[in-house]
Amino acid sequence: MENDKGVIETVQVNLGYCQIASPIRGRIGLRQVDLGNYVQASDALLVITQLRPISIIFSVPEDNLPAVVKDMDNDRRVPVQAWNRDFSQQLADGFLLTFDNQIDQSTGTVKLRAQFSNDDYRLFPNQFVNARLLLNTIAGTTLIPTPALQQTQHGAYLYVVQPNQTVARREITVAGVQGDLTAIAQGVNPGELVVTDGLDKLQPGSSVTVRMDKSAPAGAAVQS
Repeated sequence: MENDKGVIETVQVNLGYCQIASPIRGRIGLRQVDLGNYVQASDALLVITQLRPISIIFSVPEDNLPAVVKDMDNDRRVPVQAWNRDFSQQLADGFLLTFDNQIDQSTGTVKLRAQFSNDDYRLFPNQFVNARLLLNTIAGTTLIPTPALQQTQHGAYLYVVQPNQTVARREITVAGVQGDLTAIAQGVNPGELVVTDGLDKLQPGSSVTVRMDKSAPAGAAVQS
């Protein structure tokens, strides 16, 4: 009787070697081998990728790292949004999970990892997405088009159009930049016209022709 039990257990163990169990829950890709193929221990039968939850790795400038670390040290769940390639559609909401332990000296950036629940499977492995990290919301600030912003080793500046159709160079303090818009902490007032085109040909006192764009803010500083 005991001998029979031992035989059954041995068969069950051997049968277990004929089954492959995945260590994670995910989606199975196309099989790498077909029925009848000779398989070695080093061969990959298929690839399994985890979809829920899913993570995104993206980079931010090293100057923004202190703010990221401060938020995470305060146990704040830093929100991260995933957008499509041209920022025309938001795909998912997630949160910052962790960040890398060193800065890439070739790019001056640091890698961050964000996690998304991905319940609707809108995110897919190796998909190209744009990550938008929200560290702070600036209220009551002046916005200008980012193309008007000029940078030197001494700081930022722009050209403001005077009532007599000439330009004046204005030193400014930048509060933040997001895509086509720049928030100004000091140096320009709402309603002032700023130059966005032909900046390489300008000098203080140069005469200009104002051509307003219909989109706002095109060349005028506005209050947010």
